[in-house]
Amino acid sequence: MALRENIEKQGMWLFRWRSYLPLLFIPLFLIALKNGEFIEQIFGDDVGDLWESIAVLISFLGFAMRCFTVAYVPRGTSGRNTQSQAAAVLNTTGMYSITRNPLYLGNFLIVFGITLFIQVWWLAMIVWVGFWLYYERIIFAEEEFLRKKFGSEFIGWAQRTPIVFPNFKNWHKSTLSFSFKTVLRKEFSTYMAIVAVYFFVEIIGDLLAKRRFFVCTSWLIFFLVSIAIYFTLLILKKKTHVLDVKGR
Repeated sequence: MALRENIEKQGMWLFRWRSYLPLLFIPLFLIALKNGEFIEQIFGDDVGDLWESIAVLISFLGFAMRCFTVAYVPRGTSGRNTQSQAAAVLNTTGMYSITRNPLYLGNFLIVFGITLFIQVWWLAMIVWVGFWLYYERIIFAEEEFLRKKFGSEFIGWAQRTPIVFPNFKNWHKSTLSFSFKTVLRKEFSTYMAIVAVYFFVEIIGDLLAKRRFFVCTSWLIFFLVSIAIYFTLLILKKKTHVLDVKGR
């Protein structure tokens, strides 16, 4: 098999299992949590709290990027399909005018923020390198599909739009309006995943590093409110048409 086809095949396999493969990193995170809070140990609690706040903001910046992306895309694109590639049209406006992969960039910021929160430098480096090796093949497979389906339209868009890191000078407003309902329908599970990871990282980190079980009241309230929001939106999505938007 030629190298191009081999990389595409690997990318398709990673694309299919992309929601589950990151779970393989859980043992690595547990090892890091045992040696976490380096900033706090060296510079004190105030600096440690500031560092953690910045890390959380980075993750939610990535989440905001995902929300801003899906708010403008039509149905049949930027989905969560895993069995095969699908694209009814080629997205070239909005976030897709400044980067070809805004959702993956958002994912990177979410995960990178979490690694910074743990405060273990080698974990952040491994995740950084692993992320790009992981998504490089997925992006290659996706772009091979888009190249075959959209031809010169894809090539022209790819030539002027960066693969990942945005070029804000290229911004081109979407012809579609912002759809808050689409954001709620598509991204509530991402929101819950972020909150849950931070909540359990905080608890497990204390268990492994300090040998104590401690739940911060503010984190607990945030987590419980998020669970309520999650199940409310899940019911609305599964049992009603409240979050449906025509063409989205």
